[in-house]
Amino acid sequence: MKDKVKVIIFDADDTLWDNQTYFDRAEDVFTEELKEYGTAEELSEELYKTESANMPILGYGAKAVCISMMETALWVSDSKVPGENLSRILLSAKSLLSLPATPLPGVARTLDALDKTGRYRLILMTKGDMLDQQNKIKRSGLDKYFYRVIVVTKKGIKEYLDICNVEQVAPSQIAVVGNSFKSDIQPIIEIGGYGIHIPFHTMWRHEVTEEFEHPNITRLDSFEELTKIFIDNE
Repeated sequence: MKDKVKVIIFDADDTLWDNQTYFDRAEDVFTEELKEYGTAEELSEELYKTESANMPILGYGAKAVCISMMETALWVSDSKVPGENLSRILLSAKSLLSLPATPLPGVARTLDALDKTGRYRLILMTKGDMLDQQNKIKRSGLDKYFYRVIVVTKKGIKEYLDICNVEQVAPSQIAVVGNSFKSDIQPIIEIGGYGIHIPFHTMWRHEVTEEFEHPNITRLDSFEELTKIFIDNE
């Protein structure tokens, strides 16, 4: 892989920094404030239904979650939820717009090492709201390592082929690093590239999919192990 790859594409949320943990906590606040109207499981299910219905117009990210939480709260309570409960849900959801985006262990060191090889073009491709994602990238301090930063509304074959066209490389010259098999790994494998899967301890249900084995898929336990693939024994 090392001798073939020219471009390494990195996912952001839950690959470079913790993201889902904060969303899970916000959902805990949501279910706690609405416990009069259903169990945590029932409320989470209603929230996911609302999020899914809103995706075509709101996309992904904290703003979409915030609107979906407000909408779901009004729906399950028949618009009777007290204002103070809504305020606490809103405050919790809005806090997602300022989550720290602190790099996970070894991420900055590994990106620095990859950048210094001069062998690869490092690209960050993240899914979500443009302003929110750009702000997280700035807060993380990792933007200096990336040749390009791309924010998209979805990740699929088209998005990876677009990068191939812009960078003038074949899919077989691209490796994608990420925690989501559905968004980061499967699309690049389907067009002949390499996928490096680094699972995170929690996953948004929308990203859950059936995984499969493939010669071009590598699974790692930590981000730092990327050096074994792309740097060691140079």
